[in-house]
Amino acid sequence: MTDRSSSRIPGRGRRREARKGKRRRATAVVAWSAAVLVLLGGSGLGYVYVKLDGNLRGIDIDRILGRDRPADVDNGSEDILVLGSDSRSGANAVYGGGAGGARSDTAMIIHVYPGHKKASVVSVPRDTLIDRPDCTGPDGGTVPGERLAMFNTAYEVGGAACAVKTVEAMSGIRMDHYIEVDFTGFKELIDELGGVRITTTRPIDDAKSHLTLAPGTHVLDGEQALGLVRTRKSIGDGSDLGRIELQQAFVKALIEQVRSVGLFSSPKKLYDLADTATRAITPDSRLGSVKALIGFAGGLKDLDARNMRMITLPVAYDPADPNRVLPIPDGAQQVWTALKQDKPIPASATKDSAGDRGEAAGTIGGG
Repeated sequence: MTDRSSSRIPGRGRRREARKGKRRRATAVVAWSAAVLVLLGGSGLGYVYVKLDGNLRGIDIDRILGRDRPADVDNGSEDILVLGSDSRSGANAVYGGGAGGARSDTAMIIHVYPGHKKASVVSVPRDTLIDRPDCTGPDGGTVPGERLAMFNTAYEVGGAACAVKTVEAMSGIRMDHYIEVDFTGFKELIDELGGVRITTTRPIDDAKSHLTLAPGTHVLDGEQALGLVRTRKSIGDGSDLGRIELQQAFVKALIEQVRSVGLFSSPKKLYDLADTATRAITPDSRLGSVKALIGFAGGLKDLDARNMRMITLPVAYDPADPNRVLPIPDGAQQVWTALKQDKPIPASATKDSAGDRGEAAGTIGGG
């Protein structure tokens, strides 16, 4: 964790315009949405596991990272990194403006407490400046670490394993699992679900995300839902931190809706949803089979939005570049310590943070 700045955040004014050529990126809600849909429907998938197994391509994170990791605590808790990939290949090319490569957007670190009835979710802004460790790249070569690198470059230069290693270096917490999804997978999942019902409390009109919504109740299809979780300019303070709050509110609405849908009343609906979800996600190799997902799902079936505390990693805008944020050392340490000790994240951890102001989160609710 960098200690470059522990200053309090500036006033509530808008951040300066982002640098030119800034690429549109996928969101972490993409990954979490896929996880929700797979996990909540997972226990009914056994009868089609052979076909669905062929959809999954796991990444052997444990092999790549080896033994240089935090201790594997076996006390009934679980820590999961869910990540959005903005790969510009295939069907995602339409979102990339011709840009190549891939990065991660806002990551979500999910800590499931012992008993698996409660969870805390910590979003890490993509522009957070951190000390990225040396990593083993996808080709097996060494990727040198970098001081004060943007968080989302870890995935760009070293893939999923480097993203996991960076999170573990920041937090001191070993990630038990990893799940990744991209733009297209997110859209298809929402469409397969039949859309997501939300209620907007204020108008949304964002030219960048191509979304216009009046106040009121809406059922968003996949394209509209993608626009919503990419909306930034027209909510909160116009920064990516406001977008994270919007994403978190959307995830809660999605979880509640998935729980209210009778997935088991229609075997075809369940199968179609599971087929879409298993094609959309890239998990770690220990979740790389339907049998493994079924077991994992069974352990999380009692989680719901009411028992999830969602925060943004405590950060302050970088005085040298307002398009970047820096972790607040004291606040971040309170977060990681609470999770290590299986305690709730204290309110004092986010008191001075530029995130979690509540302005954007109040824009939507469940329909």
